[in-house]
Amino acid sequence: MASFYHLLLVTSLLPLVLSYPFIPQTCYTKVLNMARELTQWASYLKRDPETSYCMAHMPELYLDVHNACVMYKMRTYISLVEGMRQRRCSYTRDVRKMGVTLRQLFIIMSEKCHGDLVFTIYDCEALERP
Repeated sequence: MASFYHLLLVTSLLPLVLSYPFIPQTCYTKVLNMARELTQWASYLKRDPETSYCMAHMPELYLDVHNACVMYKMRTYISLVEGMRQRRCSYTRDVRKMGVTLRQLFIIMSEKCHGDLVFTIYDCEALERP
């Protein structure tokens, strides 16, 4: 009897699983999601008690993948993260992981998705917003 209920459960859930829309992630959506996550992550690290001391001098990180200045902004931020001298922060796992993820996004945007991305604006001041 228990096997009958399991079979009934599986047969009722199978159509739901098969009807779930599977849409593979495109290069554009990957870049968009990574940029959004990195923007949130950088603001979190500036507020986090463990990293706020050494991240205080870092500029705000706002990544708009439609802005042509975003590549320059990322390159600058990567060099700032890699050049941190405060021992307490430079060896913090979250700060290093953010730097590595930012470098990955830079590589994806410049090499892997180069033909898929279209920069619609060229406004460097827009990336400096808090």
